[in-house]
Amino acid sequence: MTRTKVVAWAGGASYLLMVGLLVGGATRASGTVHAVGSLLAVSLLAGVMRRTPLLALGLALFGSTAVVVGTPGSVHEGLAASYQGQFLSYLAVDLVLGFIVATCPRRASIVAVAVSFAVQLLVIGGFAHGDNLTVNGVIGLLAMAASCMAGLLSRERREHAVALRAQEVGEAVTAERLRIARELHDMVAHSIGIIAIQAGVGSRVIQTQPAEAYEALRAIEATSRETLSGLRRTLVSLRQADLGATVSAQSPLAPSPGLADVERLTAATADAGVRVDVRLSGEQRPLPADIDLSAYRIVQEALTNVVRHAGTGHCRVAIDFGDEELSLEVVDDGRGATGEYRSTHGFGIIGMRERVGLLGGHLSAGPRPEGGFRIAARLPLPAPVGVGVEAR
Repeated sequence: MTRTKVVAWAGGASYLLMVGLLVGGATRASGTVHAVGSLLAVSLLAGVMRRTPLLALGLALFGSTAVVVGTPGSVHEGLAASYQGQFLSYLAVDLVLGFIVATCPRRASIVAVAVSFAVQLLVIGGFAHGDNLTVNGVIGLLAMAASCMAGLLSRERREHAVALRAQEVGEAVTAERLRIARELHDMVAHSIGIIAIQAGVGSRVIQTQPAEAYEALRAIEATSRETLSGLRRTLVSLRQADLGATVSAQSPLAPSPGLADVERLTAATADAGVRVDVRLSGEQRPLPADIDLSAYRIVQEALTNVVRHAGTGHCRVAIDFGDEELSLEVVDDGRGATGEYRSTHGFGIIGMRERVGLLGGHLSAGPRPEGGFRIAARLPLPAPVGVGVEAR
């Protein structure tokens, strides 16, 4: 049994004990005193409410009914006890009822409201008389309606916040896809430019220098294969995105960054106060442009998050050039899961996950057991584009 469960059941037992003390140990107190005691005692059910709200409502109904029925004044004093306000004990039930309406499914909330209303109506009808019956009935109905209204408002506010969060996540994913599309456009434009230049060279020397023409054709084939491979990996997923928004133009003259620019990135990070230890392993070799760019963006976003939110002066970047996949890891020893970007309000990890997903890879992000935070990505590498040329 976990600690929270023990605390919850201990609170429920303490509540029943307090009800027993109110009923048996304060026989000469007024009904108002018993009502205030019930309101204070219901706070002991906080742990039960979080785990099993309906059970907490049952305990509150039992306790409040016991206070009303078990008070000697309710039996022997009749109308006088009603004036003393012993029916206010049901305000404790209304507090639990509002929590149920705010957090539980609608069907369970309707059942809870119906049961609570029936119990209160029967008890008030049995122990209040004359004008007091009407007054206490109206007060009880208004108190229950107020608690249910507060619960409904809290539910709608929470559902609205969830909907806004989902919309923000969707917009962040779409924005990241549009950014990838713009970068892909620049890479394709660069590749087409290379193909056009090589084609022009080949057409001029094909009669006089066949070897040069052959090399130009090899360059055209290799560039086109690599470009088509990147397009195939990316556009399959981008095709499903809603690209109706107007995209601002970017300069195609700026070269796309890659892992070769990580040293420059770490230098800028060091200027911001975070020293970066870069560790490279495996056979370092040129990568497809889309994978190289995405790997750079992942490292860039991870380091940005470290600078902004980790609260540390050191982190480690590990890049492993495997035979079949590229592995990236950014580890820091900062605040772990308490940083803002590690919460549900940041979009940095969402953007990284989108990039990795478009390339068919895997991303993991979370706090480390020894402290700090770790972001790891694995990007599958395609077969070398030159294999088909050599085989033929």
